[in-house]
Amino acid sequence: MHPDDRPLSRPQRLALTAASFLLVAVAAMALGPLISGSAWWWLCAFVAAVTLFGGAGLRALRVPGGLVPFGELVILLLLLTMVFGGSTSFALIVPTVDTFPLFGDLFEGAQRTIQQQAVPAIAVPALAFMLALGVGVLAVCVDVLVQTVRMPALAAAPALVPILIPGFIIESGTELPALVFSAAAYLLLLRVDVRVRRRANLAARADDDRAATVVPPARTPVASGLMTTLGLTAAGILVAAVLAASTPSISTSLLLGTGSQGTIFGRGVTPFIDLGRDLRRPEPRPAFHYFARDNDRPYFTLLTLDKFEGASWGVTESPVDADNTVDELPLPDGLDDGVDVAEHPIEIVVDEVRTTWLPLPYPTRSVEGLNGSWFWDPGSLTVRSVDSDTGGQRYRATWLEREPTVAQLRAAGPVRGQGFERYLELPDDVPPVIAETAAEVVGSAETPYDAAVAIQSYLRSDDFEYSTEAPVEEGYDGGGFEVIAKFLEQKSGYCVHFASTMAVLAREVGIPSRISVGYTQGSATQERVGGVQRVEVDSHDLHAWPELYFEGVGWVPFEPTPGRGSVPAYSRPGADDGAQTPTATPGASSAPPSGRPERDPDRGLGAPTGGSSGGGGWWFGGGLIVLIAAAVLCAPAASRAAQRAARVRRIHRGERPADAAWEELLASARDLGVRVEANATPRAAAAQLADRPGFGPPAAAAALVALRNAVEHERFGPARHADEASADRLLTALSTARAALAVGEPIAERYRAVLVPRSLLDRVRPSFGERPAAGA
Repeated sequence: MHPDDRPLSRPQRLALTAASFLLVAVAAMALGPLISGSAWWWLCAFVAAVTLFGGAGLRALRVPGGLVPFGELVILLLLLTMVFGGSTSFALIVPTVDTFPLFGDLFEGAQRTIQQQAVPAIAVPALAFMLALGVGVLAVCVDVLVQTVRMPALAAAPALVPILIPGFIIESGTELPALVFSAAAYLLLLRVDVRVRRRANLAARADDDRAATVVPPARTPVASGLMTTLGLTAAGILVAAVLAASTPSISTSLLLGTGSQGTIFGRGVTPFIDLGRDLRRPEPRPAFHYFARDNDRPYFTLLTLDKFEGASWGVTESPVDADNTVDELPLPDGLDDGVDVAEHPIEIVVDEVRTTWLPLPYPTRSVEGLNGSWFWDPGSLTVRSVDSDTGGQRYRATWLEREPTVAQLRAAGPVRGQGFERYLELPDDVPPVIAETAAEVVGSAETPYDAAVAIQSYLRSDDFEYSTEAPVEEGYDGGGFEVIAKFLEQKSGYCVHFASTMAVLAREVGIPSRISVGYTQGSATQERVGGVQRVEVDSHDLHAWPELYFEGVGWVPFEPTPGRGSVPAYSRPGADDGAQTPTATPGASSAPPSGRPERDPDRGLGAPTGGSSGGGGWWFGGGLIVLIAAAVLCAPAASRAAQRAARVRRIHRGERPADAAWEELLASARDLGVRVEANATPRAAAAQLADRPGFGPPAAAAALVALRNAVEHERFGPARHADEASADRLLTALSTARAALAVGEPIAERYRAVLVPRSLLDRVRPSFGERPAAGA
C-alpha cells in the first residue's frame, strides 16, 4: 500500500528531530519585535529542544509511537515546573497540587500583561510562562506531524502561528529575516525527510528478496544531496525575499495586521477621563487606606496626561523599560539642590480599587512589598504593572516632599533641555474665549509663577462653582476645547473642567503643563496602628489636578477646583508675605452624588477611544488558542482530504488511475474500521468487502467488481490508453463503492472516520511498537 513508509533508524529519527527543532526555534524568532531582550527566546529554545529530543529518547527506548506525544507533554510539564514551579514543586521538577494553581495565576497574569503592555513587551515571568508553554505545544505538534503522522509538509501549520502573530499587533508585521530563515528551515526539514525516506526505502529493498527487481545503489552521492538541499534552501530564501519586497502591504492587510497598534498589547487604562460617573455615585466605595506619619496627607497619582489634541487629553505612548523597577525611582525632572526636600514613609493597603496604575504620591523614590511586575514611566514617575493590578496589594512607599519657596518659583528661568515641547503644544483651532480669558486673567503678570497663581485664583473665585451635574445637564462633560469654552461661559463643573482649563490656559501663556489623575488625601479616622493614624480614601476622593513645570523646582501641583483637596501654600496669593498654610478641605464632592452603582471605583477613569478594552486581549488570545486547537484537531481530516484529492488527480491524469482508485477504496474502508490484509490481492480484498451489507444492491456490487477488475488489469494485464471517459467511470464506481461502505455504520463512526482517519495511522504502524529497522 505505502512502500515508501519504512521503519526509521535512530540516526534518521534524530536527523528529523534536529530539523524540527530548528524550524520551531527559528519560527519563534518572529516574535522578536513584540518582546524586548533575548532571554525569552533562549528559554523557548531550551523548552523546544528538551521536548523534541526527549521524544527522540522515548522512541529510542522502544516506547510505542502513539504514546510518545503524551510523553513529550509530560516532559513539557516537568520543564515548566522546574522553571516556574518554584517552591510548589517536589525535587524542583515534579509538580504538586500547589503547582497547578500557580500555573493558573501565571496564565491569568499573561493575559493581563498582553492587555496592558506596549510593544516591545517585557518578558515578565507570566509572559515567559505563556511563551514557553506555547512553543512547547507547537514543538509537540510539529513532532507529531513529522515523526508520527510522517507528513512533514503539514509542519508549516504550527510553525506559521508565531510568524503570523506580529501581523495582528504591529504595523510592520513579521520581520523579513525571520520570514526568510523560517522558510529556509522549513525547506531544510522537507529535504531531510526526503533523504530519510530514500535511505529507509533503499535499506528495506536491499533486505527484501521476494521480488525480482532492480534497485539503485544503496548509496547516494553526498555532494549531490548537499547541493540539492542548498539549492532548495536558496530558492526558498529568494522566493520569500521577492514576496516580501513585492507585497509591502502584507503587514497592513486585514489578515495580518492593521494600520495602527493592535489591541493585543494595550495601555490597560485608556487616558480619556470620565470622573463624573464615579463622583456621582449614590454611595462612595472604599478605594484604599494608608498610614502616614507626621500628619502627611499627600495626593495620590494614578496616571499623568500630557498630550492634548483638542478633543481630549491623553497619555504619550511609551514602552515599558525593564530596567525601571520600583525598588529605586529617580529624582523628579528639574529639581535642583536648593529646594528643601524630605523623605516620608507611607504604607498603603488597597481595598476595592482595581487598576494597573499604582496610587502613589508624586514624586516617589521607592516602593516595596508589591506582588507582580511594576515599572515606573520616565518623566511622570507613575507606576504601572504589566502582569498584575492593585487588587489586594499592600505596599510601603517612600515619597519625596518638596517645599519650594515663592522666590524659587518666581526665579525659575526658561525651560532647559529637550522633550518639553509637548507640554506646550496646543492645536491650531483654539476657541477665541480661551485666548481672551488667558490674556485677561494673566494681565501684566511679571513671571510664569505669577501667571499660574492668577489662573488658579481666577478659577477658585466666587464666579465659579463646583458641580458634578451641570456639565451633564448642559452637555459639556469632558476636557476638550469645546468643553473648556463652554465651561468658561457656564462657570460650573467639577475637577476635570477646572484642571483642563488651568492646564490649557497655562500652555496658552507659555507654561508647560500636564494633568494628574488620582485621589485627594482622603479622610482621617480615629483608628491608629502603632501610633500612626489611618486615613480612608474612597471613590468620592477621585480627582484631577494640573501640574505646571518650573525650572529648578520641577513639576508643581496646583489646585484650581473649589471645595476640593487643599491649596498648596506656595500657590496662594500673597504667600511670600508670610500667609498661613491652609488646612485641607474635605475630599468629598459638594454636589449630591447620584448614578452609577458599579463597585469598581476606577472604572470611570477610562472609556474606549478606538483602543483596547480590558477584555479585548482576552478574547483575542482565547480566539487564537481556539484556532490553534481547531487547526491541530482538523489536521488529520485535512491530510486525509488532501490525500483523496491527490488520488482523484491521478485518476484524471491517467497516472495508474485504477491503482489510485483501489487505494482510495481500501483507505476509506480502513477509516471506517474495516481491516483488509495488507498483502491481500485485489480479488481477496474485494471478496472481504463484498460481505458488507452496503454491497447487497446490484449497483454497489457492480461498482466493487468494476474497481477490482480495473486494478487487476492495470497491474497484471497489457497497458491500455486511459481517457477521460474511463476516468469518469472509475470515479463513479469509486463514489458508489465508498457510499456502500458507509451503509449500516453509526453516525458517530462516520464522523470518526472523517476526523480520525485510521488509514493515516496505518501509515505509521512502524512507530507503534513494531520491530524497528536494523540499527534502530
